[in-house]
Amino acid sequence: MAIRLDKWLWVSRLYRTRTLATQAVSGGKVRVNRQPAKPARVLRLGDEISLHRGDESITVVMRGSVGQRVPAKAVSALYEETADSIAARLAARERHALTGWSGFAGKGRPTKRDRRALDNLTKP
Repeated sequence: MAIRLDKWLWVSRLYRTRTLATQAVSGGKVRVNRQPAKPARVLRLGDEISLHRGDESITVVMRGSVGQRVPAKAVSALYEETADSIAARLAARERHALTGWSGFAGKGRPTKRDRRALDNLTKP
């Protein structure tokens, strides 16, 4: 059964909504058989799909397709993640566990105490 790329990404639960899947494909974050793809690209069994979600990259091989979104337990029949992809994700998780996530950890504006701490760090 042939199915559109954006719909398959949504059906297989790799993206939460079909709109997010379409935006990711249009934004160049998804490749099919190492080639850039469009949302309406028709997938065939055995196609290799590489995608970037946040900080992680995932490469899967399409093993099945259905017309409607499937329960989470049935997702394993739709694709198989490659061994290289699994190893890369585990290595990235270990790196993040040792070094921590980068970026701003707080929420909103810094408090007066936080601002003073930042000022003390930046003063010569």
